[in-house]
Amino acid sequence: MTDKTIDLDQHRGMAAQKATELRRMLAEVEENEHSLRLRQDELEAHLLAAPAVHWTDAAEKARYLLRLFATTPAAQDPRRQKLIAAVLADFKRLSGES
Repeated sequence: MTDKTIDLDQHRGMAAQKATELRRMLAEVEENEHSLRLRQDELEAHLLAAPAVHWTDAAEKARYLLRLFATTPAAQDPRRQKLIAAVLADFKRLSGES
């Protein structure tokens, strides 16, 4: 028995190595997407748990929704992108953030 491991990828052709790497990367991306969906579900449950106490709490909820909307095809219109950016800037300015 030996403590030395054998890298089997080196014994295969370049195309097979690239295919294996692609499968590994795809599996990692899918795992990350699943983890992100779980975290988003948890955040949304937290945001829905109670009504906003201050307007800044409501603005945080609106920021989240605007950022989600900004990733949709409907929000890709340049005018809507400007409007989203302007509203987010207003939230930042009115909440005293710099």
